[in-house]
Amino acid sequence: MKQHATRSVDGAPAPQPKAGPGWRSEDGMSDTARPVTVVTGSSSGIGRATAVLLAARGHRVFATLRNPGKADKLLAMAEAAGTTVELVALDVVDDASVRDGFAQIVATAGPVDVLINNAGIGYNSVIEDTDLARAHDVFETNYWGAMRCAQAVLPAMRERGSGHIVQVSSIAGLVSAPAQVIYTSSKWALECMSEHLAMEAAHFGVRVSIVEPGVTRTAILAKNAELPQGTPYDWIYGREFAFYAAGIVANVQPDAVAETIWTALNNPAAQLRYKVAWSAEELSAGRLEMSDEDWIALAATPKDDDYYNGFKAAFGLDLRMGT
Repeated sequence: MKQHATRSVDGAPAPQPKAGPGWRSEDGMSDTARPVTVVTGSSSGIGRATAVLLAARGHRVFATLRNPGKADKLLAMAEAAGTTVELVALDVVDDASVRDGFAQIVATAGPVDVLINNAGIGYNSVIEDTDLARAHDVFETNYWGAMRCAQAVLPAMRERGSGHIVQVSSIAGLVSAPAQVIYTSSKWALECMSEHLAMEAAHFGVRVSIVEPGVTRTAILAKNAELPQGTPYDWIYGREFAFYAAGIVANVQPDAVAETIWTALNNPAAQLRYKVAWSAEELSAGRLEMSDEDWIALAATPKDDDYYNGFKAAFGLDLRMGT
């Protein structure tokens, strides 16, 4: 298999004009005719699935990872799909890494047409248990990382009057998730920033889409299994894990989110938000039906059985699948 390593390439000629971001190759076009697309956080899960799907459907995909040496599965998936992706070493929390990574991409392929801001990390905690240093790390990746990457592509998109930025948020960006105060806050912040970005960029012909997955069967679930033990908040950590375990049972794969991103890129309407995966539609709609006081009262329900019954009545989701 041909493996591209963008970090070792420099000085490529500027490309000719490309087709639009949603263009799909049916007969194998040259690199200069393919939309230049960057997918951050491509080592696993949604990022990896999205990088492979877009590459297979005609995009020239630059898959960014903190360590491209850990891209074996990504490259194998691309090969199985009959396509290639180009690897870029890029850490979204590092200003220099973002600057250098995007400079390498532009030198190799020309201006970026599509940015998929996917890189993200989780963190389980209630406010009293929160480690502030870890909390800063979450915001550096989930919020500031997305802003750094948007800033890297916006000037050229603005000047060309075209481009598309997809922000991979979460249903937790709309509905506060129990025992995930920092993760949820970072996604709420990302939602706000994305709305501002959409308003600012539309004037220049640049599209913004926000994808809000519910629980998706990805590596982030296993990576985010750590939680404090023996605290006064064990009851709410237990409910959080029941929620995510029920989502694991539902078994929605990252490909579903990748398909939603594809839909967002190809939708001629200027739709801002897209919900996908287990619980996303139900939580969003159900929360709008509830008063703030009823939402808080549900969370404070003393007995787990009563909580699970109330949650199912409000959202139609059975958390007992995960207990």
